[in-house]
Amino acid sequence: MEIVGNRQFVEIPGDRMHELPPLFISTSPETDRLARAMEMANKVAADEEMIPAMPVADANVELLLERRRAGLAIQIVEQYLGLIEHWRLGESILDWIRQCETTFEMKPALRPFLRPDVWPHAARASFVTLLRDKSVNTHGMEPERAVGMRLSFRQPPPLDCFSHQFLLLLKTAVASSAYDRWASLNTPASSLPPERFSFEVHDV
Repeated sequence: MEIVGNRQFVEIPGDRMHELPPLFISTSPETDRLARAMEMANKVAADEEMIPAMPVADANVELLLERRRAGLAIQIVEQYLGLIEHWRLGESILDWIRQCETTFEMKPALRPFLRPDVWPHAARASFVTLLRDKSVNTHGMEPERAVGMRLSFRQPPPLDCFSHQFLLLLKTAVASSAYDRWASLNTPASSLPPERFSFEVHDV
């Protein structure tokens, strides 16, 4: 076992570079979801009375309120689409981890490092750390938060399932807590040495 700073790395015998399955990251926008999201956002803003409806005699004040409602709806949509992007990245990463686990099982030199009864070993979260160590371009999204979002939702829910408090204030905390809990299930766990692994990343 090698220790660098406060991190422990599994020591893989030999100097061979091990090829892992490619990671496919979905980057295409879902235009059909955008139209539905905008409609739902207006409903969320109205149902939760984010801007209370009140009789207004002044047309200028009414126009101002309408602009504020539209601005809030746009903000809700932006937050929701960001949630969906994180969810999709988390789905891609978890699928990649499953493929990596299969690869480890098929290679005798790697098989022991995923066994929790052997120490040091690597946990599933070690693959997320490997993405960080390899400086994988995740298009500005944190892989930990993305995985946490996917762990929180089996499928991406429609926008009207969420309160505006969740979208604007709570979703990051929920995703982070989910990831931290998931990552702590297999501790102590060591990191995978990034110089011993290679894999391709494709945007699809």
